[in-house]
Order: sequence, then structure tokens, then C-alpha cells
Amino acid sequence: MTTPNQRSLTPEFFEALYDANPDPWQFTTSAYEAQKYNATLAALPKPLYQNALEIGGSIGVLTENLGDRCTALLSLDVSEAAQAQAIERCRHSPHITFQLMCVPQEFPDQQFDLVVLSEVGYYWGWDDLHQAQTLIIQHLQPGGHLLLVHWTVDAKEMPLTGDQVHGSFFDHVPTQLQHLKSQRETQYRLDLFARC
Repeated sequence: MTTPNQRSLTPEFFEALYDANPDPWQFTTSAYEAQKYNATLAALPKPLYQNALEIGGSIGVLTENLGDRCTALLSLDVSEAAQAQAIERCRHSPHITFQLMCVPQEFPDQQFDLVVLSEVGYYWGWDDLHQAQTLIIQHLQPGGHLLLVHWTVDAKEMPLTGDQVHGSFFDHVPTQLQHLKSQRETQYRLDLFARC
């Protein structure tokens, strides 16, 4: 059960995970992950985005596929070990760039027409989630798309649940965001928004 004062998980938490297992969530082998990635890409309304941001790119499996839909894609992660794998995986895609960055304490100084937040939001505590929301919306171009995808099974090590993360973004509808699409599967949900 989550509580309001729970803190975000630290970069050290993720480095320890990748030190123990280079692919701790089986991104490269899981049929569940492959199906979720297909649904993620299928949910994007535009065939091509000019300048996209992926927050929490991990080892780059989704990043590589997302790159096919972007003229430029910036992928962020807090783990140097994970991002090293992503850089190697996407080495033939020079339009995909990478930065080690801990959102919301840091955020790229650009405007984006697509932001993808996949399996990241529940690692934040409430304060960091709210700060991240503000930054995401500020850096999303008017009419730009925000795609959220999160596991919906409660896990004790996570400060928040996927449903709490998505519900919190609905608080910005209709003043800042317009909700375009929802999809709920057995273990994850997907919501697409556009900036008003």
C-alpha cells in the first residue's frame, strides 16, 4: 500500500539491479514485453514525430523501435549500465541520442512533439511525480502527444502504482491535457494525451 510520503527510488537502486542482471525485466525475451511494445507503437497517432523524448529508456529495446517513428529521439535514463546497452543496441541509428539524467531533478531544455513515459512513473514518489508532470507538460508542444504505459500490478518496492500515475495525469484534463485514448490489458494500461 502506497503512502503520500514515500520517496522516489534512487539511481543506485537501478544500478544495483543492472549489476545483478543486465536485463532484469527480460525486455529482450519476454512475450509480454514484446506485446506491450507493439501496443505502445500502435497507439501513436502519427506515423512520424519530429523531436521525441523517452523518459527511462533502460537497455533500449523500446527505444530502438520508437526510433523508427521519429526524426530525432532523445532517450533518458538514470543507469549508466543500462544506457550503455541502449547505446550499443541503437548504434546504427544516429538520430537517437542518449543522456544520463534523473528526472525531475534534471530535464532537457527542448520542446518535444512526443513524450513517452513507459514503466517509469511508479518509481517516483508523489512530489517527484508532480514535478515531472509540470516539466513534461511545459516541454510538450501544443498538440504534442504524451503516451503513458505502466504495469498495473501493485508491487511493494514501488512508491506508487501504475493506476495512481495515470490517474494523476487525468488531473490535468481538460485544462492542460486532452485525453485521446485508453487501453487496459491484464497487467498494464496505456493512456494517450495531447497538450491543449
